[in-house]
Amino acid sequence: MVTKRRIQTRQRLLESAVAVFAEEGFGRSTVEQVCARAGYSRGAFYSNFETLDELFLAVWEQRSAELITRMREAFEDFQQDTAGDVAGDVEGVVANLLRAVPVDEEWFRVSAEFTAHALRYPELRRVIVERERAIAASTAPFLLAALAGIGRTVPDPGALGQALVAVHDGTALQCLSEPGDPEPWRRRAALFSHVITAYSVESKEQS
Repeated sequence: MVTKRRIQTRQRLLESAVAVFAEEGFGRSTVEQVCARAGYSRGAFYSNFETLDELFLAVWEQRSAELITRMREAFEDFQQDTAGDVAGDVEGVVANLLRAVPVDEEWFRVSAEFTAHALRYPELRRVIVERERAIAASTAPFLLAALAGIGRTVPDPGALGQALVAVHDGTALQCLSEPGDPEPWRRRAALFSHVITAYSVESKEQS
């Protein structure tokens, strides 16, 4: 049986890990640093995780669940707002997508470093790929339903998902590199719109 105390301990370790990884860099972080930030001993760490890799993957799993929840809520609101309203458009879909997938500098730094680390190890690389596919499978239905609501279908959802991840990662770096300039953020939204338009078509009943 998992106790409330154990759940709280695990959660504090997850939160501390993100802060330590962001400040120190994943490759330079240690179990001791994470434990010190959380206020626990090494024993508390090893009763929950075997390695820092496992700890990061647990953080990623939690953040993925939060992303899926935000996607569902954002697009449920969008579909309610546009129900029976022909004014719904791709830009509206993008606005809700960007609301659900914000640019988080701390997480961007941590996840980018871990991805580079994982590419050196075949087992970790496979885990990354599998989890990315699972996230895409869980979030795609919300986006596809929103597009269907404005009269657009997506012939190849997998290709659209891959393109959107590329746009998110690339434009996030640009936005974070120039935080005081609104232009990269405007271009980010415009590029999302262009990609969604390119990978979707008007439904036959709409054309």
